[in-house]
Amino acid sequence: MTVQVSRSSKFMTLERHINEGEHLHPQATGQYSGLLKGLSLAAKLVWREVTKAGLVNILGTTDRMNISGDVIKKLDEFADQTIYRMMDHLGYLCVMASEENEDLLHIPDDYPSGKYVLLFDPLDGSGNIDADVTIGSIFSLYQRVTSSGKPTLRDVLQPGNRQVGAGYILYGPSMMFVYCTGHGVHGFTFDPSVGEFLLSHENIRIPAQGSIYSMNEGNYGGWDPAMQRYSRWIKETDPATGRPYSSRYIGSLVADVHRTLLYGGIYCYPGDSKNPGGKLRLMYENNPLAFIVEHAGGAATNGSERTLDIQPASLHERAPFFVGSRENIRIVTEFLNGTRKE
Repeated sequence: MTVQVSRSSKFMTLERHINEGEHLHPQATGQYSGLLKGLSLAAKLVWREVTKAGLVNILGTTDRMNISGDVIKKLDEFADQTIYRMMDHLGYLCVMASEENEDLLHIPDDYPSGKYVLLFDPLDGSGNIDADVTIGSIFSLYQRVTSSGKPTLRDVLQPGNRQVGAGYILYGPSMMFVYCTGHGVHGFTFDPSVGEFLLSHENIRIPAQGSIYSMNEGNYGGWDPAMQRYSRWIKETDPATGRPYSSRYIGSLVADVHRTLLYGGIYCYPGDSKNPGGKLRLMYENNPLAFIVEHAGGAATNGSERTLDIQPASLHERAPFFVGSRENIRIVTEFLNGTRKE
C-alpha cells in the first residue's frame, strides 16, 4: 500500500483542506468550495441514518422502482432526498441528476442557480444494507455548458474527462470522505467525537500493479470468450511475483474500488449475454470513480475505450467497467482486444 500520511494530517480537517485548495485559485468565487462542504454535511446526515438503520423502520424496500428497474431501498430514498435537499438551495448548482430519478433534478425556481452540475449515486451497494456491508455515496461535478436559460440534458451528458471534481463517501466501520479536484486524491476519516472529517489518507497513489482482482465470477457463463480467458488466466500466476492473484469481491462497487485504490489490482464488471452494456451506470458510478483512480495514477476502461472519453448518449447509460492499477488494466485490455492469449 502506498498511502502517504503526513504527521500533521490529524490536524487537517476536510473544511480546512477545501479552503486551502480554494487559495490555489485566486479567481475562485467560493462556489466550488461551498459544494464540497454541502456534500460533506449531507454525508453526515446519511451516515447518521445508516448507523441506526437496523433500529428504525428504514431498512427494507419502498413500493417503487428506479429508472434501472431496481426496487428502491428505503435508505436509498432517504439518501437521495437528503443530498438533493441539502444541495438545491445553496445557489451553486444549476441542475442535478441522480441514479434514483428518471429525469433531471432542477433547482426550484425560488432558489438561486449557479454554474455547476452535480451527478450522484445516493447509496451505492444498497443491496447489502441488510447484511451490514460497507456501502457509500458517489458524486461527480461538472461546469454548465449552456450559456443561459433552463439547464438541459446537454449540461449533464458530458464525458467524464470534463469533470471538475469527484468523490465518494464510505459508510462502513468508519465513515470516509474521499475526493479529488484535480490536485491529488485525499481521504478523510470522520471522528464522531469532534464531528469532523480529519485527513487520514493524503495524496493516495495506487500501486502500478497489484495482485488482487475483484469481479462477480457468478456471471462467467455469460461473458464473451475473451473475458472468460482472462478470468481463467488471472487464477493462475501473477508474473510479477510468481504467486497467484487473490480474489476479493464485496459486491459493493464503492467498497471494492476503494480497496483497489489503496492496495492495487483490478476491479472488473464486464458486459454479459443478458446485459451487453454491463450493470454499472456510466455517469453516476464509472466516471467519478475513474476520475479518482486516474488521478491516483491508475486507469479505467470499458474494455476498448478509456472510460473518461466515452460520450454519454443517455442519462442512465450503462457501460462495462475495468478500473485499477495501470499494469493490470493493460493486461486485461490485451485479453479483450485479442492481442494476448492464455
